[in-house]
Amino acid sequence: KELYKDEDISIRRYLNIIEGFENVFGEERDVNVFSAPGRTEIIGNHTDHQCGLAIGASINLDIVGIASFNNSNVIRVKSEGYDGIDEINIYELEVNIDEYNTSKALIRGVLKKFSELNCEIRGFDLYTSSNVLKGSGLSSSAAFEVLIATVFNHLFCNGKVNEVEIAKIGKFAENVYFNKPCGMLDQTAASVGGFVYMDFVDKDDVKISKNEFDLTKYGYSLCIVDTGGNHADLTNEYSYVSGEIKKVCSCFNKETLREVDETEFVNNLNIVREKAGDRGVLRAFHVFDENKRVKAFKEALEKEDFNEILRLVKESGNSSYKYLQNVFPVSNVKEQGLSLALLVSERILKGEGAVRVHGGGFAGTIQAYVPQSLKEAYKKGMENVFGKGKCYDLFIRQVGGIKVI
Repeated sequence: KELYKDEDISIRRYLNIIEGFENVFGEERDVNVFSAPGRTEIIGNHTDHQCGLAIGASINLDIVGIASFNNSNVIRVKSEGYDGIDEINIYELEVNIDEYNTSKALIRGVLKKFSELNCEIRGFDLYTSSNVLKGSGLSSSAAFEVLIATVFNHLFCNGKVNEVEIAKIGKFAENVYFNKPCGMLDQTAASVGGFVYMDFVDKDDVKISKNEFDLTKYGYSLCIVDTGGNHADLTNEYSYVSGEIKKVCSCFNKETLREVDETEFVNNLNIVREKAGDRGVLRAFHVFDENKRVKAFKEALEKEDFNEILRLVKESGNSSYKYLQNVFPVSNVKEQGLSLALLVSERILKGEGAVRVHGGGFAGTIQAYVPQSLKEAYKKGMENVFGKGKCYDLFIRQVGGIKVI
């Protein structure tokens, strides 16, 4: 009941996953059951790469893993819906460039870190099944990393590795073995659970605090709408965000905006405009102000000031649209799914709730705080535009990666 809205559906799902394990790895096995959630970015849009502040939260969509020792030196992982089985010898720990961008690389990266913790690692079989929507901005990759690390933690370390260390291990696997640069927002939110305030001033030691605020107490649902769109062609758009802000920082001989004094920035706008361009200036203003909003949001959570929470969400969404400018790509202005989703949302909600772009932006998903009284109308209206099954009614899960049974 802590993890899922519908207990009956979740029990049937678990039984189906266990059956999947048996079909692949055999029956009559002693098994352990694990779960790791997807995550949603609550506030702090494009602040983490500037050593800024953000709040993320784990959600009820998750990846479930069934694990059992196999009396060998090989880890075998079968992911439901994907071809083949990943097989890794527990003594083969080196980075393999042929495994870049594969689940096998993530498993090997997690194995490498746990091998350094003096845990007695053995071979095991793992069957995973995920309902964290791939490519939806809910970070299915971070959920997978946290799941694998949670399995290692409980099978070999008696669960002694804490949630933040689990997140660091996931980030290491993705950076070094998967070959994808990323911060720790996704892994931390998935590993810790609940609303998680994160301060990235020290990239190697993210400072966190957790809050178990309950949206449903105020009669609201958190909805994610998948507008579609292809992320593959957006690499340049994402890189321009950090690249333009980096030009702003270079005006003050700093690496990140967290190191730049805002007053000095404002007093030297003429110089910054010339070097970084007007969009770079606007994006920097967004990050400065977004960090302030994150602090205010944290205080609102602590005070349970829901009206202030909604105000800050609206303000954050407005800033992302107008100043960060990550709601549609300028390289393809004909496709503006996020802009359309925000407009349709506002027409349905009529001033109630709040909506904003979710995650990296340019394509993908929006986030909406929807009153229960409007939930059915909202879902119907959004799916009428973007397709059946594209509006997801979520709730904030209060625990991260765990051993369930």
